[in-house]
Amino acid sequence: MKQIRLFEKIIGSVFFTGFIPIASGTFGSFAALLIYFIPGFELIYVIIPITILTFTIGVYISNKFEKVYGKDPAECTIDEVVGTWIALILLPKTIGIALTSFFIWRILDIIKPPPARQSEKLKGGWGIMMDDVISGFYTLIMMHILINIIGIY
Repeated sequence: MKQIRLFEKIIGSVFFTGFIPIASGTFGSFAALLIYFIPGFELIYVIIPITILTFTIGVYISNKFEKVYGKDPAECTIDEVVGTWIALILLPKTIGIALTSFFIWRILDIIKPPPARQSEKLKGGWGIMMDDVISGFYTLIMMHILINIIGIY
């Protein structure tokens, strides 16, 4: 049986949120939200490089998780982190906006509008990560429409 090193398990499961038996993806997303509230994290030159780095690491580590735990395993929540952070790019950093983005993101991550669901067919870590990236961008677009066009918040 393949093994995952402890450090990879911590990163891939986002501090073991993936091992919470109920709603592990929501807990992983919530961990990402907590990290987002570190002062300065929302700055474009911080959030984008960290998100890209986390995505890259996520493809590698989630591929390992899939080999150990099966197709798109609940234990792997690094994909939720990337999707959550994408959904928050260039938004005003308020609790209300962050929570609205969080809830929209979770709904879209669960229903997986096209092409998010289809992207799950990609091999290994790519399939695990890409549906969350797509849902994250959908959320980001919706949030910018709500804030900048409709004028909510």
